Amino acid sequence: MSTTTPAAFSGARTAATAARVLRQLRHDPRTIALMVLVPCLMLVLLRYVFDASPRTFDNIGASLLGIFPLITMFLVTSIATLRERTSGTLERLLAMPLGKADLIAGYALAFGAVAVVQSALATGLAVWLLGLDVTGSPWLLLLVALLDALLGTALGLFVSAFAASEFQAVQFMPAVIFPQLLLCGLFTPRADMHPLLEAVSDVLPMSYAVDGMDEVLRHTELTSAFLRDVVIVAGCALLVLALGAATLRRRTD
Repeated sequence: MSTTTPAAFSGARTAATAARVLRQLRHDPRTIALMVLVPCLMLVLLRYVFDASPRTFDNIGASLLGIFPLITMFLVTSIATLRERTSGTLERLLAMPLGKADLIAGYALAFGAVAVVQSALATGLAVWLLGLDVTGSPWLLLLVALLDALLGTALGLFVSAFAASEFQAVQFMPAVIFPQLLLCGLFTPRADMHPLLEAVSDVLPMSYAVDGMDEVLRHTELTSAFLRDVVIVAGCALLVLALGAATLRRRTD
């Protein structure tokens, strides 16, 4: 099948792609509930699991405030993108004057809009209703949670190119998410790990997401370490989106 070579990256084509994805999401309330409500429900559950020890919730709640959105956005984005590819929708779109960058950016913009709502609800719930005690600004928590959700979106778009079915997309979670979850410093300080594992954790973006949340939890001012963590998480999201565009295929198998 011949394809039309699109012009350079176009904001109009990207916006049109994002609008189409959002229209589809609007007709899928279960997916919206998974992306927006599940992180909030997990935070509520976590709060009352540690009902007798509020300090424990304070210590790990901020970190999970970033991790839960990352996981849900990864899962939903990878499955939704794969569904479009296996149904032939993606191939038909790429046969039009639509570049890979337009498509990936459109998906990222659409799911990013959902991530804003998700992160705002989860952060507001944790801080103002569940009593998460943070030393720094809740707005900085929101920033890290949003970047984590965008990173999950980018990872989901990337791995969808390597899965042949929705089941395989789900199977990528243990390979992509679980090692980061174990090595990010949530369960034990990264400095206390085996040196090899500590070195691996230093190149995993979730480690810097947790570090950024910890900086907000412990410091009233904006620290250089926080800025470093935010830049790394944002940079990883952009890098993975670029890789997703590079690996996006015009033909389905």
